[in-house]
Amino acid sequence: MKGKGSYKLIILFGLVSLISDFTYEGAKSIIGPYLFTLGASAVVVGFVSGISEFLGYFLRLVSGHIADKLKAYWFLTILGYAVNLFSVPLIGLTKNWKVVALLMSLERFGKAVRTPPRDVLLSFITQKVGHGKGFGLHEFMDQVGAILGPLYVALMLGFGYQLAFVSLFIPASLAMLLLAWIKRVYPEEEVERVSSKDGVKNVSLSGDFLQYLAASSIYALSFLPFPIVSYHLKASGFTDMSIPVLFSLAMFSDAVFALLFGYIFDKYGVKSVAFAPLLSSVASPVILYLSPILGLLIWGGSLGIQESIMRSAVASMVAESSRGRAYGIFYFSFGLFSFLGSLALGYLYSLEPAYMVLWSVLLGLISTSILVLLRV
Repeated sequence: MKGKGSYKLIILFGLVSLISDFTYEGAKSIIGPYLFTLGASAVVVGFVSGISEFLGYFLRLVSGHIADKLKAYWFLTILGYAVNLFSVPLIGLTKNWKVVALLMSLERFGKAVRTPPRDVLLSFITQKVGHGKGFGLHEFMDQVGAILGPLYVALMLGFGYQLAFVSLFIPASLAMLLLAWIKRVYPEEEVERVSSKDGVKNVSLSGDFLQYLAASSIYALSFLPFPIVSYHLKASGFTDMSIPVLFSLAMFSDAVFALLFGYIFDKYGVKSVAFAPLLSSVASPVILYLSPILGLLIWGGSLGIQESIMRSAVASMVAESSRGRAYGIFYFSFGLFSFLGSLALGYLYSLEPAYMVLWSVLLGLISTSILVLLRV
C-alpha cells in the first residue's frame, strides 16, 4: 500500500473514530455529574469508572488473541463498534446508577472487542507513513469528536440529562454506516495480509516490552480518570454545563499533543512516551490547587500521548503476526492498573484530596523514570 493510499485509509478510520468519540466522549463528559445527581458517592464513581475500564481492558486480551488466531480483524471491529456505540444512548433511559454502571461496562465491552483488531488494521496501514504520524493523525481526528461531543452534550443539558444521552443514537448510527462503507472499499485480504519483511522481531515478551508494560501500568495507577475530575469540579461548584465545556478543552489539548507527539515519536522513538506520565504528575496538583483550566490542558496533553504513541510503541516493538496478542496484553495490563488506580484515587480523594495528589505525582514520576531508562 502506497503512502497516499495509507493516509486516505487513516483519515477514513479517523472519521469513524471522530463520530464515535463524539458519541461516547460526549456521554463520558457528563457521566460523573449524572452519577452525582443519582446519589452516587465519590468512591462509587471511582469504582464504576475503574471496573468498567478494567472489564474493557481485560476483554481486549481475549479479543486480541482471537483476532490473531482467526484473522477476524474486520468482523471484531464492526461488532465491537456496534456494542460500544449503541450502549451510550441507553443510559438516558434509566435513573438507577447501578443500571448506568452496567451500561458503562457494556460500552467498555464493545470497545474491548473492537480496539485490538482495529489497532492491528491501523498498524498495517501506518507501516508506510510511520507509526507515530499515522496513530497521531488518527488520534487527532478522534479527539476532534471528543471536543465536539461534550460541547453538543452541554447544549443538550438544557433539555435534561436523559435526552442528552438518548440523542447520541444519531451519531452512533452514522459511525456504523461509515464503517460499513469503508469495509466495502477496503479489501479484506489486503488488511489481513501479514508482511514478513517489516524488519521487526517478535519481541512481545522481551525484557524491553515487559519494562514498557511495567512503566505503562504504573502510569495507569497514577492517572486521574475524568469521572473523578468531573466529580471534583461538581463538588467545587462548577455548573453542569461548564464541566463538559472544560472536558472539550482538555480534548483539544489531547488532539494537539497526539499530532505533535506522533512526529516526535517517529524521530526520537519509544522514550518520548515518558512525557505522558510526566505531564500527568503535573496535572493533578494543578487541577486541584492552582487552575482547573490549566490543569485540564496538561491532563489532556498526557491523555493525547497515552492514546496515540503508546499504541505506536507496541507496533514498533512487536511483529505484525503477534500484534493482536501484544495489544491485548498491553491493554489488559493498562486496564487492570487503571481499575486499581481509580479505586485508590477515589478512596484517597474521599479521605483527603492531598493524598490523591501525592499518589498521582509519585507514581507518575516513577513511570517517567522507567520509560527514560528503556533501551529501545
